Amino acid sequence: MSLHGQHVVVLGGTSGIGLATAQAAAQQGAAVTVVSSNSSNVRRALVVLPGNASGEVADLSDSAQVEALFERMGELDHLVFTAGEALQLMELKSMDIGLAQGFFTLRYFGTLCAVKAAAPRIRPGGSIVLSTGIAADRAGAGWSVGASICGAVESLTRALAVELAPIRVNAVSPGVVRTPLWARMPAAEREQMYASVAGSIPVGRVGEPEDIAEAFLFLMNQGFATGSIITVDGGAVLV
Repeated sequence: MSLHGQHVVVLGGTSGIGLATAQAAAQQGAAVTVVSSNSSNVRRALVVLPGNASGEVADLSDSAQVEALFERMGELDHLVFTAGEALQLMELKSMDIGLAQGFFTLRYFGTLCAVKAAAPRIRPGGSIVLSTGIAADRAGAGWSVGASICGAVESLTRALAVELAPIRVNAVSPGVVRTPLWARMPAAEREQMYASVAGSIPVGRVGEPEDIAEAFLFLMNQGFATGSIITVDGGAVLV
């Protein structure tokens, strides 16, 4: 299993799971391009990535920018979508519908737009790996929007696997992972949340970005998997 000499594009690849995936792909010899809407984040990521890595700036919720992005980059072998802002819990009775629609703009329509632009440029044997989450399988109060997005991405994955064949299309569904998505929480509250989750799931700890990156790499390398959703959650959906 090796990505040597292949071009891997990681949308949202400048922090957290995306950056860990970019680093792991580079370790397998891939030429990696990371993409973010924030130029400072791109510069910081390139400091920790190898010298042959590159970075691009694009707003993934803007279809014109996304199309221009892939025109600049040309051919690629694997597309990874890990972009997304921190979702907010929103109970139905107090829900801001406009805010809910905004979450779909990047996490669902941004995904769809990126795949549309990238698919014609993916070389034979290549793949697309999307991001979902265990809220699709284990939702709770306040998670109607988050669960809907995750469910929509999973259905999209299966539909695209059929439509885009022989390009392989899969997705990774993480549980709670220690990433900058939780950075807005006060530090003490965040650590308490991590400890609570760790104590409630079979593996006894929350995930690290590197745990999830391994699943993304597996799906890029696994030439017989398509339409698959790999759950990497420490057993959270079981309890």
